[in-house]
Formats: sequence, structure tokens, C-alpha cells
Amino acid sequence: MPVAVRRAEPADLPVLPEIEAAGDLLFASVGIVFPPGPTVIEEAIRDGARIYVAGDPPVGFAAVRERDGGTHLEQIAVRPEHGRQGVGTALMDRVIADAAGGPITLITFRDVAWNGPWYARLGFTVLGAASHGPQLRGLWEAEFAAGLHRLGARVVMARPGRPPICGLSPDRALRRRRPARRPAGGGRTPRDGRPATRSRRARARRSARASW
Repeated sequence: MPVAVRRAEPADLPVLPEIEAAGDLLFASVGIVFPPGPTVIEEAIRDGARIYVAGDPPVGFAAVRERDGGTHLEQIAVRPEHGRQGVGTALMDRVIADAAGGPITLITFRDVAWNGPWYARLGFTVLGAASHGPQLRGLWEAEFAAGLHRLGARVVMARPGRPPICGLSPDRALRRRRPARRPAGGGRTPRDGRPATRSRRARARRSARASW
């Protein structure tokens, strides 16, 4: 049965660092041991990130913030005993849906099976440095300063958004793309508007590590 994903409530928050810590232990199997310090979700909660949880009580979560005009996945984690059951995918489906056609970025380990390759299957591709916005570049530099890149190859990935129509917000643009009905009497409907313009693509210690 698919797990339900919802916005986190205050009562959900205390258990989320425990979920992240449990997910971090999986990385020891591929030789990655994170340095001590606050969890990403603790920092995300403090900074007012939008948080989704799967299950009640939660067995996984995803935290996102707006960066460089798009959605940035700060962290996603699932309890290991609930891994490979579609929990991570359900969380990402909700993140993608709520992005409303806008771009989504993240930073992850390139070669860890449940990181880079998993995101690639969800439609993410590597985002070159020339396309990094200032906030994303700041996160990347903060990871270097924290030594996270010494643990394994890191990569910025993005899931491109749909181009906006005539400067509309993504949700309004989606409504504009729906086929217009012909008026009664068979008259012709007006055109949707001018050609779309392309949207911009898009200080955490570590981000977007555990996936399913």
C-alpha cells in the first residue's frame, strides 16, 4: 500500500533527526562516515524549510527551500527498515508536484547507488558549474569548506522546469497550457499567447544524501 505523504506538523519534527541519523549509517557500507555535528534536518527546521513526511508516525522526510528562484532539496531520508518500499519515491513525487513545473536542484554523492543514480532515474541530470546560481554556488563552496567532498565525489543535479508562458508563475502557466474548449456555436478559440520564454535553471554541511 502506498505511503501517505503530507506536510510536517510540529509534533512530527522531534523524530526527524533520528530518521536522518539512521539513514546516515547506511553510508558506512560504502566507506562514507560523516563528521559529527548537527543534522541537516535540524538546520532546515531552524531555517524554516518546507518539510514533508511520509507515514504517521513519520518513516521518512524531505526538506526543501527556495534557492535561486527554484526549489532546492536540502535533505531526504528514510528509515533503513523502510527502504526499497517506495517511500523515497513518494516523497520526491510530492516535491516535484509542489514545484509546479519549476526547476529543482540538489547536491548529492555521484556514485552512491541511492544518490546520483537514483536521482537520474527521477529525471535529474548533472548541472554544470556555469549554470549554478549564487545561492547554489554558496552551498557548493560551504561543502568544500566542511570537507564533505573528501568523503566521495559530489555533484549538483537539477530537474529542469517547464518554460513559463508570458512571465506567468508556474501554476498559472500550467493552467494556461490546458486545451481551451471551443465556445458554444463552434467559434474558434483565441491563441494561448506569445511563445514561451525559458526560465532560469537553477551553507549546508551536507545535503540530499539518503534516498530510499
